[in-house]
Amino acid sequence: MKRAGLVLFLSLPLTPCAGAAPVPKGPVLEALEKGVARSFRLLKEKGDPAPYFLSYHVTESEETSLSASRGAVRRDATYRTRLLDIDVRVGGYDLDSSRRLRGGGYASNRVRPVSLPLEDDPVALEASLWLETDRRYRSAVERLQQVKADVAVKAAADDASADFSQEAPAKLVEPLPLSGVLPAGSAEKLKALSAVFEREGAVLDSEAALSVKTTRKSFASSEGASVQHGDVTWRLTPFATTRADDGMDLYRFESFTARTPEGLPDEATLRKTAESMTADLVALRAAPVLDPYTGPAVLSGKAAGVFFHEIFGHRIEGHRQKDETDGQTFTKMVGQRVLPEFLTVYDDPTQKVSGSTDLNGFYLVDDEGVAARRTTVVDKGILKGFLMSRTPVAGFAKSNGHGRGQPGMRPVGRQGNLVIEAAASVPNAKLREMLVEECRRQGKPFGLYFADISGGFTFTGRYLPQAFKVVPIMVYRVYADGRPDELVRGADLIGTPLVAFSRIVAAGDEGGIINGYCGAESGTVPVSAVAPSLLTSQIEVQKKAKSSERPPILPPPAAEVKP
Repeated sequence: MKRAGLVLFLSLPLTPCAGAAPVPKGPVLEALEKGVARSFRLLKEKGDPAPYFLSYHVTESEETSLSASRGAVRRDATYRTRLLDIDVRVGGYDLDSSRRLRGGGYASNRVRPVSLPLEDDPVALEASLWLETDRRYRSAVERLQQVKADVAVKAAADDASADFSQEAPAKLVEPLPLSGVLPAGSAEKLKALSAVFEREGAVLDSEAALSVKTTRKSFASSEGASVQHGDVTWRLTPFATTRADDGMDLYRFESFTARTPEGLPDEATLRKTAESMTADLVALRAAPVLDPYTGPAVLSGKAAGVFFHEIFGHRIEGHRQKDETDGQTFTKMVGQRVLPEFLTVYDDPTQKVSGSTDLNGFYLVDDEGVAARRTTVVDKGILKGFLMSRTPVAGFAKSNGHGRGQPGMRPVGRQGNLVIEAAASVPNAKLREMLVEECRRQGKPFGLYFADISGGFTFTGRYLPQAFKVVPIMVYRVYADGRPDELVRGADLIGTPLVAFSRIVAAGDEGGIINGYCGAESGTVPVSAVAPSLLTSQIEVQKKAKSSERPPILPPPAAEVKP
């Protein structure tokens, strides 16, 4: 089973500006470089067989999170980790110890990370590298024997490409960011924001959360890669839930991401957001349930971003084109039309912002030590390629800097900043008119407008249907006879990818951005999607699951009338 899911531009150079003073290497990177040189040299001398590649990757994370609920602090926590990933490869670039075994077990994407000392003590750091490298090398030797036996007795693979690509080693040493600190008064502001939800008795639970996460990465390899970089991410998420009389749980949430606290909305904007979310929940409780439906629809820019991330983005991740258990939806379609002619799709991790919004999927070097770069996957509707890690596939022998994974997981080709561009668009008001016209043409009493979507998932493996489910939050009926739009609830957007993309007929001139975190084979990574609103001639929805629990009998204390 393969399941993956969620949740104008400035390009930065990989090399420092001419004349800039060199940035000193931190103690972690120095320890990694020294350790790689020592371990690789000794294993080449003493190992049988000798390794052909060795890399060390350290990810240090420091996060402070604060949340409030019902006007009081609920959580106040800080944690710090420093995790080491080691990649030892035995064999050669064409065939090595990382290859999956066909028709049986395979090298899991999950590899236990090493917890390193948090102090910058070179002796302690180098000792941690030494012992775990020896273990990983022995494991790789055993694995290579299994791989060779598997190749000898199994039928030839459909894709005979190499196991690992040869790449120019990235060299980027940036100043490591200082730890982010929550501003003074953050707790009081969150408490006030969370209290807004308590004014409405329909709200069952709510939370206002603020976090700042500092990430520092260091990478060194036997090929000569030397990388030191980091980032600070601020995230603010108000969230509230309610329950309809029929037992359906409903929720609203917003997510704001920035690289500085000044990039987050001000207090007045957040208060209005919380008030709007509360009003939405009240309206959703009273809204009718949408029965299963197929017909025309408009996806807002934000909804279209989630739609493309789940349904398209995961299917053009490079490693899936080689995995014989994967559905390989687009593997044989390079050079063919897969989207309407007016759409172009690219993924560019080096894009730091879209307009004034920071993008969550920004990075300059991937988790395999390869420089990130913009990759056009669809040009005017024609499929051009895939998002590649250092795992080659037929016709694509090189990485384009999309090898990503969380600590303890083998990197694979993943999305960063997925951008959908429309060469031809119409004003959003016109897009609505086109929706009504399409309803009349199909004899449908109404179409749907998906204003907001929370996330979703998709199955890409061969042993389950090639299907997806996207979870809408705010959906409206748009009536063909001119009646006012009607809010509905209980609809999940479903379908299959090739059919879904064949029904896109127009794009609006207003877009949307999603910033979130996506989980797949290599763990959870930060991602973004930028898309215009889209009109599709046919979409399918099914009823959402619901519980049998009714809303609470007791009214909330805040709703009691005081004498």
